[in-house]
Amino acid sequence: MLKTYSLLIAFVYSIVLAILSLIQISDFTEIAPSFSDKTYHFIAYSIFAWLWFNAFFYKLNQRKNKAFFMAALLALVFGIVIEVLQREITSTRVFEFNDIIANVLGVLFSIIILEIKTKTEVK
Repeated sequence: MLKTYSLLIAFVYSIVLAILSLIQISDFTEIAPSFSDKTYHFIAYSIFAWLWFNAFFYKLNQRKNKAFFMAALLALVFGIVIEVLQREITSTRVFEFNDIIANVLGVLFSIIILEIKTKTEVK
């Protein structure tokens, strides 16, 4: 199912992530530990890169290395754009460089896991 609907799933996830990143969630910040949002960034962008890799590789038939590159680049650009939008269009969110670092680490983690997984599938 993921292979068949990978592009749609990636688009929907991207839209939901953008919305959640730009709306005010005041109650959440009060109950979450201070640095825990970096964990959420790591997980969210790991999933983002994984979903887009699947879309590029299975649905758009890109070579594996190109799919890795495109998924990683899209995730990183998306994360930076969201951070800038948080600064520019919201009054409750701020641009944080540490969020971008958490995004990058999440993307790298996902790409490494996907690389290991795809190598073992070939054997």
